[in-house]
Amino acid sequence: MKVTSICCLGAGYVGGPTMAMIAAKCPDIRVTVCDMNQGRIDAWNSDELPVYEPGLDEVVRSARGRNLHFTTEIKQSIAEADLIFVSVGTPTKSFGIGAGRAADLRYIEAAARLIAEVSHGNKIIVEKSTIPVKTASAIEAILAANATTEATFQVLSNPEFLAEGTAVRDLESPDRILIGGKPTPEGEAAVEALVSVYANWIPREKIITTNLWSSELSKLVANAFLAQRISSINSISALCEATGADVDEVARAIGTDSRIGPKFLKSSVGFGGSCFQKDLLNLVYLCESFGLPQAADYWRQVIAMNDWQKSRFVEKIVRTLFNTLVGKRIAILGFAFKKDTNDTRESPAIHICRDLLHERAHLAIYDPRVPGETIRADLLEAGVEASIIDEQVEICPDPYAAAESAHALATLTEWDEFRTLDLARIRDLMLKPAFVFDGRAILPHDELQALGFSPFTIGKGD
Repeated sequence: MKVTSICCLGAGYVGGPTMAMIAAKCPDIRVTVCDMNQGRIDAWNSDELPVYEPGLDEVVRSARGRNLHFTTEIKQSIAEADLIFVSVGTPTKSFGIGAGRAADLRYIEAAARLIAEVSHGNKIIVEKSTIPVKTASAIEAILAANATTEATFQVLSNPEFLAEGTAVRDLESPDRILIGGKPTPEGEAAVEALVSVYANWIPREKIITTNLWSSELSKLVANAFLAQRISSINSISALCEATGADVDEVARAIGTDSRIGPKFLKSSVGFGGSCFQKDLLNLVYLCESFGLPQAADYWRQVIAMNDWQKSRFVEKIVRTLFNTLVGKRIAILGFAFKKDTNDTRESPAIHICRDLLHERAHLAIYDPRVPGETIRADLLEAGVEASIIDEQVEICPDPYAAAESAHALATLTEWDEFRTLDLARIRDLMLKPAFVFDGRAILPHDELQALGFSPFTIGKGD
């Protein structure tokens, strides 16, 4: 089973960059990225890509127009492909059974029905979206019930493990590639076909093959473990603030233990992004569905700790500013959920800004990559009234404009440019006392004190 043509359904944060890298590394394979959203496809075909990732522009330009194509011609692309990646959205259900926890698989089902409708010959279907265990069975059932007699299918699982902000590096030199398939001759042949694609640039010892169910579950578990580490260190940050300890020093001390390691032990205002909370909720629902309430409660607490970290940060601001924010200007530095991305999905900044606005604060927000319309849309979706956004939110062109006449400043994203701010200039622009709430622990705490600020750094005692 030699792959010569690949189609990807979904041109989002996963589908677009992943297919761009495959096309760049496999010039003999035609790669077509499909999406129903014409605006998104137009952006992929332009100089302003819809996804910001360092290095992505160069990868796209190296292959676009050669063997990398972006189109809304979905049916034709499916019909012509040997291998089809399904990289559509799987949001958390907001209604019905499992609301607030289960994954909404409507787009997965729609993709499977469309593939069955237009396919002929042998096709390899690859689950790239993050999905619950046993979703492959549902896809297989839909394909079997709706396909023509000339079509045969093998369904594989190939979850992504990209970190936004470093996606290009993760694609070029991943820790591992995981592929799950059926233990049948046809399933093993399909697995080997996908292995051969990745083997164009990834050493085979980094390509792990397993069964479908283990592969599907591994993605949820990987994100759950990473989120758990963040919630764990954030719980300790509260204890450090109460006792006068320094959470960064604690993290450094325990991170040198080879059994623990240093990664994901950076305290902050909480985790965000499209995956962690959604996958944790999905894992909670799976545990409940299989009659494991204790396991569900364990993972639910990781989310509860993350929510509490955001809430107590807001409470710290309110208490410090004399228990009232009415009419006070708060400079917000950073709105993306992490640096080096324009993604704001589940960003802690959304919830913190919402709660500050409910306290009737005026927010002056600056983010180097997130446009003002996205900020306003996120706040509206979070339940802030449009009139409040219009009256109490200002989108600023730089950090200094945000800091002008501000009662307080809060860092919510760890952008590198915030580490090199002219702090003396910031101090002179702000009202006094000049309060700083460093939710990412990226500003020099001692220097802030020496300059006359009243600083609070997450995880550091007063």
